[in-house]
Amino acid sequence: MQLAEIRKYPVKSVSGRAVAATVVEPWGLAEDRRWAVVDEQGGVHWLGENPRLLSVVAAVTDEDGLLLDAPGMPPLKVPPAAGERVPIGFAEVDDVVLAHPDAHAWFTRLLGKPARLVWLDDPRRCAVPAAHGGLPGDVVHLAGDAPVLLTSRSSLRRLDEWILEGAAERGEDPPAPLDMARFRPNLVIDGAPPYAEDDWRELRIGPLTFRVTEHCDRCAATTYDPVTFARGKEPLRTLARHRRWDGKTWFGIRLVPRGRGELRLGDPVTVLA
Repeated sequence: MQLAEIRKYPVKSVSGRAVAATVVEPWGLAEDRRWAVVDEQGGVHWLGENPRLLSVVAAVTDEDGLLLDAPGMPPLKVPPAAGERVPIGFAEVDDVVLAHPDAHAWFTRLLGKPARLVWLDDPRRCAVPAAHGGLPGDVVHLAGDAPVLLTSRSSLRRLDEWILEGAAERGEDPPAPLDMARFRPNLVIDGAPPYAEDDWRELRIGPLTFRVTEHCDRCAATTYDPVTFARGKEPLRTLARHRRWDGKTWFGIRLVPRGRGELRLGDPVTVLA
């Protein structure tokens, strides 16, 4: 087994960026989800209700600011966040730092509703919830549930096979394979049997060890095509048939890194428990 893809999401719910290597910190991949878009009360603007967020390409600058771009929007360089602290509707952290007002105007125009860009100054203030497998000392950025999400290419191939079988049963045209981007993983592995990750409790990727905190339950955000932003019934329809228990559908696993280090594409993956 090996590490086949690495993806970062500089702003929560925007499109991912593929990289060849990354530093991993206790709270997740460096430059991953330290920013989020919220409403005037601090509620997070969720991808499932705001699919236009998928059109945003974000990159972190050398000064810890952002470069933002999206179709139909002027590119924007956002300086490092230095505004006031404001409340955020997030389970394990009370407040975040406001970005420059130009960023608020940019996202308000993009979404067609009031929006503000905020930054988590110190991820050590945000604990992994115990309800999601967090232990004392586990911390996380604005992903919320866990620092790292891992998926498997073979599991996606099996899901595509199930989707094709279902389409044939219904007399529908065969759909195209799903893009892994729908599942918004940080790490994608190759070489494991389909859904072998269900049974993993601890693994090593390259030089780093990770503890598995829980399986990842999937929501309506996966039903949006990451290229066209059109919404469909898959993959939730097929996951509900083949991967449903405890009232939820499941794909991927959540991880907490044990320490800091660097990962690169091609790093070996070893199951420890």
